[in-house]
Amino acid sequence: MFRSGFVTIIGRPNVGKSTFLNHVLGQKVTIISDKPQTTRNNISGIYTTDDAQIIFIDTPGIHKPHHKLGVFMTKEAINTLSSVDLILYMTDGNQSFGGGDEFIINELQRVKVPVFLIVNKADLTTNIAGLKQNIDRFKQAYNFKGIFSISALRGDNVERLLDDIKQELPEGPKYYPDDMITDHPEKFIISELVREKVLLLTKEEIPHSVMCLIDQMEYDTTNPRLINIHASIIVERPSQKGIIIGKNGRMIKQIGTLARQDILHLLGNKIFLDLHVKVVKDWRNKDFHLRNYGYTEEL
Repeated sequence: MFRSGFVTIIGRPNVGKSTFLNHVLGQKVTIISDKPQTTRNNISGIYTTDDAQIIFIDTPGIHKPHHKLGVFMTKEAINTLSSVDLILYMTDGNQSFGGGDEFIINELQRVKVPVFLIVNKADLTTNIAGLKQNIDRFKQAYNFKGIFSISALRGDNVERLLDDIKQELPEGPKYYPDDMITDHPEKFIISELVREKVLLLTKEEIPHSVMCLIDQMEYDTTNPRLINIHASIIVERPSQKGIIIGKNGRMIKQIGTLARQDILHLLGNKIFLDLHVKVVKDWRNKDFHLRNYGYTEEL
């Protein structure tokens, strides 16, 4: 019997959803950082074995939105709940049950899809008694089909979790080829890799207001082994533009250097990466810009 199905990963920001998906796939398909709301779109990761194919959906962290982009992100996550075969509700084992969890569980009560509670970052948990009390809070709030303690970073208990996920999936077809690990185009992944480096190197308000667009991507006319990539880093204020460019252009050079390494690994070709910074005032609250940047859900 071959099993296949769709599994959404939901949770509060920064609980390790993207780290888990990248570990399962053995390759980076979604960016990670220690900044909240790093993931902005639903990103599919395809895990295929001899007897199953699991299509994971990595969703933005569910949070109280403060702008139209935040509204889009929360809707993106919630809209997956009723259209999948299984829900993975991921939590951070070091965070107490809170209002954000109550909001998510209220949403789970509306659907009839089985839910696994995934307690992540088990390797960082030192207060075992507190962890057990926290899990009891979750168990009292919702009837989970299964509860798993894992470390997405180290891979602890991930294989066992994958086996249990397979058992929840129906008999079905292979939706994607064996060698396909994501349904997102290369341009999208490259733009996200650039944004990841901005998140890594900047602080304060910069990470939340940054967007990256690939303006042009094509093979070099004189060197067929070279890919030329021209990208724009979008910010909301001139002061943010100055920070990203940096003194004598140092910051944007560093962003480009780090991004180029990951893009090279992704494409397997030599690349030329040209980065520019553009100011688009208050783009996170403008429907026109949100649609142009790929956030197409009705706001």
